[in-house]
This record gives sequence, structure tokens and C-alpha cells, in this order.
Amino acid sequence: MPEGTICNKRPVATREDLDALLADSNGKKYYAEMEQLDVDAEKLWATIQKTMKSRTKTWLDICAHCGLCADSCFLYSVNGRDPKQVPSYKIQSTLGEIVKKKGNVTNEFMRMCMDTAWSKCTCCNRCGSFCPYGIDMGVMFGYLRGLLHSQGFVPWELKIGSGMHRLFRAQMDVTVEEFVDTCEWMVDEALEEWPCLEIPVDKEDADIVYMINAREAKHYPEDIVEAAILFHVAGENWTMPSEGWEMTSLSMFAGDWEACKMQVETVYGAMERLRPKRMVATECGHAYRATVIEGPYWAGRPDGQPPVECLHYVEWVAEALETGKLKIDPAKRIKEPVTLQDSCNYVRNAGLRDCGRIIMKHIAEDFREMSPNKEHNYCCGGGGGFNGIGRYRKQRNVALKMKREQILATGAKFVIAPCHNCWDAIRDLEEEFEIGIRWSFLKPLLIKMLVVPEHLLPQE
Repeated sequence: MPEGTICNKRPVATREDLDALLADSNGKKYYAEMEQLDVDAEKLWATIQKTMKSRTKTWLDICAHCGLCADSCFLYSVNGRDPKQVPSYKIQSTLGEIVKKKGNVTNEFMRMCMDTAWSKCTCCNRCGSFCPYGIDMGVMFGYLRGLLHSQGFVPWELKIGSGMHRLFRAQMDVTVEEFVDTCEWMVDEALEEWPCLEIPVDKEDADIVYMINAREAKHYPEDIVEAAILFHVAGENWTMPSEGWEMTSLSMFAGDWEACKMQVETVYGAMERLRPKRMVATECGHAYRATVIEGPYWAGRPDGQPPVECLHYVEWVAEALETGKLKIDPAKRIKEPVTLQDSCNYVRNAGLRDCGRIIMKHIAEDFREMSPNKEHNYCCGGGGGFNGIGRYRKQRNVALKMKREQILATGAKFVIAPCHNCWDAIRDLEEEFEIGIRWSFLKPLLIKMLVVPEHLLPQE
């Protein structure tokens, strides 16, 4: 296919590449051209030989086809228990076939693999918890996405997203100047209510460097100032970097391994430049996973760890509440029934199962657990990029049914979702099914409940 077309195997390299994709309404031209792509079987097989590790090979070989992974998969359950939604079938019929055929597959087959990898798996990793061999189809689907991306078979929105990371080191085009200006004007707007509030930028040797999701800088700047208020009240010595503040990785969703490395190295560069004691990540699950769990391996760090100790926001909040840095006014605690969404990426995949319960103990009088919960909780229905792909919106809306039923079973009408993807999915769930719920991040709730020290209040 000619290099000038929208859909080709070359990654986004210039602003012109990106603009061409953005100008393509709903990816119509992109997907039409995808149907004409030639599969480079020789290159595909060479990539597999170079990158497929022994664990993935072993998992493909030892799967007993026992079916125990079936009921662990929420997509299997909400799609009428369709056998084609069983995790083992989904991975064996895609990645397994590509390996068996040594990359000699057709365009039609690769498009089927794309549809499966992005609309039949959110990479929530729940199936791996129930497999007697510990086979994790989520990990293997992440690998399959990488192979598909290398051949040009990736959803239009994620081609754009990974391109943003390549060009701007963020999922949105926010410049250093725009980011710093955003921090400054958000503080200016808050000063009347919060005198002496500041968002320190590029402060070296702070106790905390705070890193965020680009959506907060672009569309939800109030989230940044809410974090600043909570750090202010807690008396933290903190900062934000002018570059390297963006933790998310749509390139991880896209399977763009090279862009994953570019993105996380920018984040690690900020850590190394500012030398904080710890990093605190915003209320985002995949941002934490990309930076803390997957990132060290993308960046080739020998110890498998980021440059500094890293906490998800729920860890910092739980710590601040338990140590008394943040105090809650008992009269302002949540009185109505409330439930909590456990994010797959930092609960199941990072073990932070107890932080949410510690927080709820402090802020809620009638906390109701979903069932199942903690590391066994189901995906929100929109993880792994599922939320943002228009091509699969019908399938995503079906996927939301599991979370709908979990929420309804609690009897709660208020859901706390400390994760951007979960927040979006629960918002869309309400729009789709109108079950009468409200949803929120933690930050705005905490600010309303705080006991604020006298010296931090506005003076008459």
C-alpha cells in the first residue's frame, strides 16, 4: 500500500500524519484502506521469534481447554455464555493460530484478530486468577495487540492515541507552556477560598512528585487543583514536573511497544531530574499500571522498578487519613448507601485491595461492597481502550451490563470510582441504562468533608 495512505504499517511520525488521521471522520477511510493491507508474513514471524518469551509459548502449549476461565470472564457472561467468548478459545483462535501458521495468515484473519483483541478482551487479567495453570489471557492479548499493531491492524482511535504519545509524550497535545499556565490559572481561581495555595512546578528534592492523566490538564483542570488543595491541607512538600507529568499510555492499549517505551522514559526522566522521595499517581488505573508495573520492563530497568517509590492516589489518601494528615468531619461523612469500584489495574494487578476499604471506613457510614469485590471484582466494562473505540461501542455497551448488575445488587445509588476508565464506564452505564446512580472521584468528596486547620482558612 502506498505510504501516503492513512492506514499503513508506518507509525505516526509527524503532525501531518496525525492530522490526516484526525480528519478522517470515524476512521471510515482508515478502515477501508485496512481491508487492502498485505500481511507481511515473514516480518510477522520474525517478530514472534524475536519477542515471544517462553512464558507465552508455554501458556499456549499447556492450556487444557478445561473451560474454567469461562465464568471468570465478564464478557462471556454478558454475551449469553457464547463459547466464542471463552478466554482460552479467544486466544487460541487468534494468537495460537498465528503462531501455528508461522505468520502466514490473511488480511481477513488479522481483522478478525483485531476485533477479538479489542472488543472481546479488556486485558483485565481476571481469567488468570482462576486458571489452574495460572495462564493469563490478558497478558497474551496484550502481546497479540502488539503483533497486530506492527502489521497496521489497530483501531483508528488507538492509532491516533499512540501517535499522540509519539509526538507529544501525552495522549493529548498539551505543551509545557499550556500545562504550566493551566496550573497557574487554576491556583488563581482558588486563592480566594484557599489562601497561600500553590502548585509548585519543577521543585527539586520534594517529598512527593505528583503525576496525572492528560485529560486532567486538557479537560478537567479542577482535578489538578483539588489534588493541590489536599496536599496543601495535608502539609505535604510536593511538586509537579513541567515535562513528564503524563502517566497514561494509550500506546499500551494500542500495542505500540516502541511508543510505550518513549512515554514511560519521559516520566522516569522527570523523576530522575527532580529527585523526589516518592511519586503519587492520580486516580487512574492504567496510568499506574503503565508507569509502575509495565514501565520498568519497557524502559529496560534492571531492577524492574521505577526510579522512585510510587504510590497510587488511593494509597496516599489511605495513608493521609490513617496518620491524621487529613481529618474528616464526622458530620460530613457520606450518609447514603455508597459502593466502591475496584480498578483492575491497581487492585487485581498491583495488590492494592485494602486501600479503598481504609478510605471508606473514614468517609462513609453505609459502605456496601459489590459482589465479587477486591481482586475478584469484574472490569468496569470499558478497560483496555474499550471505552474509546467507536467501532465497538455496541459491544462495549453490552459489556457494561455486568457492572450494572453489581451496582444494583448493592442497593447503593452512589458509586466512588477512583479511576478514569472506571469513571467513564460508570457514567456511560448510567446514560445507557438510566438506573439512577451518581458517581465521583475521591478528591471532590474529600475536600467537602475535610477538617481544615484554622490557619489555612481565609481571614476576615
